[in-house]
Amino acid sequence: MTRVYVCSCFGITEKQVKEHADAGACTPRQIASACKAGTDCGSCVRRIQALLGRGACPRRRLLDQGEPALSELSAPPAPAAPSSALQDLSKVA
Repeated sequence: MTRVYVCSCFGITEKQVKEHADAGACTPRQIASACKAGTDCGSCVRRIQALLGRGACPRRRLLDQGEPALSELSAPPAPAAPSSALQDLSKVA
C-alpha cells in the first residue's frame, strides 16, 4: 500500500484529508482544525486546497456569496454558572 503524504510535518496522508472532507471539512482551515495539517510550515496548504477542490460542500454556496458560513450553526451562549457553584469549586482547590 502506497501512502501519499500531504503534510510531512504531522504525517497526514491524502486519504486522511479526504476522510475529513467527507466528514464535512470544506476549507484548509477546517482540515487544520481536524488534523493539524497546514499549521506548521504551511507548505501543504496548496495541496490541501487542490484535494478539496470546488466540490459540493453544504456551506460552499454561502462562502461563495460572501455570507458567513457558520451563522446557521451558532448556538446561544451557555448560561453562567451560579455563584454558589463557583464558591463550592473554590473549596475544592
